[in-house]
Amino acid sequence: MFSGIRDIDAEVFVVDNNSVDGSVEMLKEKFPWVKLIANTDNKGFSRANNQAMKIAVGEFILLLNPDTVVEEDTFTKVISFMEQHPEAGGLGVKMVDGKGRFLPESKRGLPTPETSFYKIFGISRIFPSSKRFNKYHLGYLDKDKVHEIEILSGAFMLMRKLALDKVGLLDEAFFMYGEDIDLSWRIVQGGWKNYYFPHTRIIHYKGESTKKGSLNYVFVFYNAMVIFAKKHFSEKNARLFSFFINMAIWIRAGLAVSNRFLRSIILPLADFAATMGGLYLIKFFYAESQKKIYDPVLLQTAFISYTLVWCFSVWLGGGYDKPLRPLKVVRPLLLGSAVLAIAYSFLPESLRFSRAILLLGALLAMAVFFLNRFIGSILISRNSGLESEQGKRFAIVGSEAEILRVLTILRQTNYHVGFVAHVSEGVQNRDNCVGTREQLDEIIRVHNIDSVIFCAKDVSSVDIISSMSGIEVQEVEFKIAPPEALYIIGSNSIETSTDVFILDVNSVSLSRNKRVKRLIDILLSLVFLISWPISVAIVKSPLFFLRNIAEVSIGRKTWVGFNRQFVKQNDLPNLKNGVLHTSSYVPQAARSRDHIQKLNILYARDYRVMNDLFIIWKSLPQLGS
Repeated sequence: MFSGIRDIDAEVFVVDNNSVDGSVEMLKEKFPWVKLIANTDNKGFSRANNQAMKIAVGEFILLLNPDTVVEEDTFTKVISFMEQHPEAGGLGVKMVDGKGRFLPESKRGLPTPETSFYKIFGISRIFPSSKRFNKYHLGYLDKDKVHEIEILSGAFMLMRKLALDKVGLLDEAFFMYGEDIDLSWRIVQGGWKNYYFPHTRIIHYKGESTKKGSLNYVFVFYNAMVIFAKKHFSEKNARLFSFFINMAIWIRAGLAVSNRFLRSIILPLADFAATMGGLYLIKFFYAESQKKIYDPVLLQTAFISYTLVWCFSVWLGGGYDKPLRPLKVVRPLLLGSAVLAIAYSFLPESLRFSRAILLLGALLAMAVFFLNRFIGSILISRNSGLESEQGKRFAIVGSEAEILRVLTILRQTNYHVGFVAHVSEGVQNRDNCVGTREQLDEIIRVHNIDSVIFCAKDVSSVDIISSMSGIEVQEVEFKIAPPEALYIIGSNSIETSTDVFILDVNSVSLSRNKRVKRLIDILLSLVFLISWPISVAIVKSPLFFLRNIAEVSIGRKTWVGFNRQFVKQNDLPNLKNGVLHTSSYVPQAARSRDHIQKLNILYARDYRVMNDLFIIWKSLPQLGS
């Protein structure tokens, strides 16, 4: 972005809503000329942007989301257009997502009750080019031509300051979503025009929302629409609009919950059903060959127990995590089978019916779990999924020095790096290059590339967006490595192509770490309960310690959580309140705000079981707090 304003008299504001990721310190160090507004709480989109707009002095004001990448000449082009069109009060540009696909919210119409009805109930998707049914995204307008439109996207919203002086700033009644629609419509009502300008492009990684399938998005977005309706429509139309919105909320919320539940339960159900069926088949043939008769109640109890242990072992080992990896079930199933074999040896003779069936069942479970994931990976991906065991396949575009720097970043993350194709930005002049950026489409197909990383130091934003838009393979991910940065931005996965992301570290929010942390909580609770009689000599409040054991056991607390003294709940990954926190072992006098925030960040970014054990060991007397 900063390279795009070198020839423009511009001021840049960054409004930080109390982030805890060190970005404020980074801005102060690397971009001291940026006008930083560091809030001590999350003021929401409207209030935060208004803070900067109130003190901005430029002829034009641009609201730009942090999850965007602009072309080098974007600002000069849009300012030139606005200067040539004095009637223009606002302007939006062509936006593409993390895969280079056009985002329809680049141009929008006023969400009247009729327009909203067609969108909410999916009719606009059935008739995407209809002037009547798809007014929301103006699907009947050519996305490659300039058009006068009604609604701009808050991701890139260029406005004339004279227009804002007349119609006002963002309405702070909108905390998130809807404020861009409201301001766009007020600009039009104020006698100005809004334009869609497609002759420059930006990447908008989050698209129209953060998580469109989440319940939070459904409620927040549609309730914002209700606020808009009450403000701008007649009482009759507002009531009609609110009726449709409330209907949509419950329908979309129900669909979101149902879809999430079905997606999460279908594979475990398939594993359970197939394994149970297989066990009964084994019993049938084994009993026939051995001429044995088994107690049906005992068999049913044993088979259910076996299958549940195998499913739990696979869940604990990450066998249900995306992407599906068939080989990931082997170790958990071996461990679960070993636990069953040991438990079997301790059973009384009357309950031991057949070690052979247990052994054959373990082999069957191995085959069933492997096959289910193999089939699942075929259904949801373009390949069998076995490649993921060999590592992701990358193509990195840039100079040799930048490619090596990016590889170093990749190998410091949880990514299993497999094949890496070196791609030259210009003429292919290196022996280890497989081709140039112009050949990227062919390189992706020939080498079965999963992810393409562009080195922004060597490849311009214009060329990056052009390359992304020109690739026909839809399953590939695109990422950008900023120069000198220790992170890479892009799509988090094939399934979530609209998320901004920093390459995965061993985050406490990862599914596998949540499972491990919960298991450690349960095991420690058991140990603490057994040893509680001797805790009187160590723990300051033994009775409160006993209460904490109970609360951790039932999942209301965790033994180690974040220190939330200076931050709000939403500023850190979702984690239960801790009996202890990340700075419990630090003397009270040494707990500065910066120190606490750094400890929180380190704990969130690089979770280890040993971190919990270290904090607990150093803070034993506080376990009753």
